[in-house]
Amino acid sequence: MTDEWLLRAEGVGKSYGETRALIDASLTIGAGEAVAIMGPSGSGKSTLLHVLAGIIPADGGRVLLRRGEGAAGADEIGSLGDDERSALRLSRFGFVFQQGLLLPELTAAENVALPLLLRSVPRAEAARRSEERLAALGLAGLGERRIGQLSGGQAQRVAIARALIADPSLIFADEPTGALDSRTADEVLTALLATARGPGSALVVVTHDEHVASRCDRVVRLRDGRIQETAGTDPIPIGDPR
Repeated sequence: MTDEWLLRAEGVGKSYGETRALIDASLTIGAGEAVAIMGPSGSGKSTLLHVLAGIIPADGGRVLLRRGEGAAGADEIGSLGDDERSALRLSRFGFVFQQGLLLPELTAAENVALPLLLRSVPRAEAARRSEERLAALGLAGLGERRIGQLSGGQAQRVAIARALIADPSLIFADEPTGALDSRTADEVLTALLATARGPGSALVVVTHDEHVASRCDRVVRLRDGRIQETAGTDPIPIGDPR
């Protein structure tokens, strides 16, 4: 990990009715860092990930995203409009979920190319980049198969290829290995970590699996909506101007 931070949450809160899902949560994600978020069911893990990614708004506090290469400063995700947050999810953010959320009526290559097509990238260019991503993840020659024709591990690698197709700065993964056998889970995690530790990128992964967490640089543990501890690489302090 470098000294540069990519994403920073400051005093974030989130409630659902009377239930406080997040309470004064502060967290900094550094460039080149893989961070595991752990905790018992209902502790606020997925809520924290969704707030960090701008999928749901926080009720209090703020989430800052450092601007891309060549741009100074940071943007407060909560202050962005719907279109701006959607644009972030198509460009700087990538998502991998336990069930993949792939479209079964599309081929593997079409699923991977979809984020580029939604950004109006020409179809031929999107197809070329899709095949390159699939090949890099050991899926060369499988691009024309539909999702139902793939194994669970292959389908999850398709989901990773889709998450990475736009070269995102931040990859958010929610239990990405939860439905896989141990060998396939290791392969999937290795693929995620290899990308997260590239220059200017990071991985935030929600997991129940201590083995998955052990391969990350830092573990953030939640209980009852509060961050209890971090382990591994020391986080950059919230007040640090770096």
